[in-house]
Amino acid sequence: MTTLRTREQLEALERLSLAPYAQLSAQTRGRRHPEPPPEWRTHFQRDRDRVIHSRAFRRLEGKTQVFLNGTGDHLRTRLTHTMEVAAIARNIARALRLNEDLAETIALAHDLGHPPFGHKGETVLNRLMRDHGGFEHNRQSLRIVEQLEQKYPRFQGLNLTWEVREGLACHSPDKLNTAEKSEFPASWGSLEAQVANLADEIAYYSHDLDDGLESNLLNENALLQEVELFALAAHQVKRTHGQLPDECRRFFIIRCLIDLQVRDVATTSAQHIADARLQSADDARACRHPLIRYSPERQHQNRQLRRYLYRNLYYNPVVHTPNRRAVKMLAELFRYYQKHPDQIGEQSRKRATVDGWPRAICDYLSGMTDRYALQDYEHRLHGKPPPAIRPV
Repeated sequence: MTTLRTREQLEALERLSLAPYAQLSAQTRGRRHPEPPPEWRTHFQRDRDRVIHSRAFRRLEGKTQVFLNGTGDHLRTRLTHTMEVAAIARNIARALRLNEDLAETIALAHDLGHPPFGHKGETVLNRLMRDHGGFEHNRQSLRIVEQLEQKYPRFQGLNLTWEVREGLACHSPDKLNTAEKSEFPASWGSLEAQVANLADEIAYYSHDLDDGLESNLLNENALLQEVELFALAAHQVKRTHGQLPDECRRFFIIRCLIDLQVRDVATTSAQHIADARLQSADDARACRHPLIRYSPERQHQNRQLRRYLYRNLYYNPVVHTPNRRAVKMLAELFRYYQKHPDQIGEQSRKRATVDGWPRAICDYLSGMTDRYALQDYEHRLHGKPPPAIRPV
């Protein structure tokens, strides 16, 4: 009979294979609510599974990345973006001998709190909530895993380990309130948290560029002239593979562009880690600056790419106009539920007794997918049939 591999054996493998500055799962600071440890998974592997099985994770499939959800079959959603971030995070963590499971889990959870309609949806909710604590999607991700998910009989939320929650908090450390800063005092968090944070940036701009080309809103020739990182990747693809069909060439350019960034982050970060002479995961937390970062040259190229995308993609009328109309609907829904609070979901009504109606309404709306929000708007404001399934 085959012997099952236990958590203790997995923890022993971590001690043998990971760097001394990696966050070992056996050294977790634990969970808010004590639970028996898993039998055949590490603590971070359990966390990863809890994130994947959450309602908030499933709803990411129906939320905007750049293009309004449903615009095109091949364009990314918030879920596909999240999976790509997780893949990049694992690659960088593996190269640096960090804890892949922790980096992946933080990456998978980092956008759970994103509202419908992308960053424009976040902007309008923050404006509507300015007198009630504001809205920021990274803090909302933390709120979801700590309170809003209702899957377990003995506690609210997913009861994730402190290290995963730290990674979510440190995604936007300047947005934390006093209590959160007290619980997560290290601005940059673990190296695994830093990896997930930078993997998000690599995936975000590289794949938005891909979607911009796929939708014909971006022009390859213009990119070659104006974006140094794209030209570098295109030159490398041509030198290695010669002339390729259009679709294949674009795919390989984006693949090469991501690889250039991942290699740069891995090699640059390895040098910073060596210079810092880290002996433990907490040594990384104590550093005054993040150690996972681009080289100055690649950072400059990345900023150039970002500026180009803002000018030519994010504010392109094809992208901007539908999203702007959608977020106006989101604002009208917020005001509707302020007048009719009894119409929000049952769990949201219960939360209102603790957090107040504005926060409960904000939780309710931010959990909606794009499609549900549009259908709910038509139902509430124009008397159309209700959506098939209500969020909580």
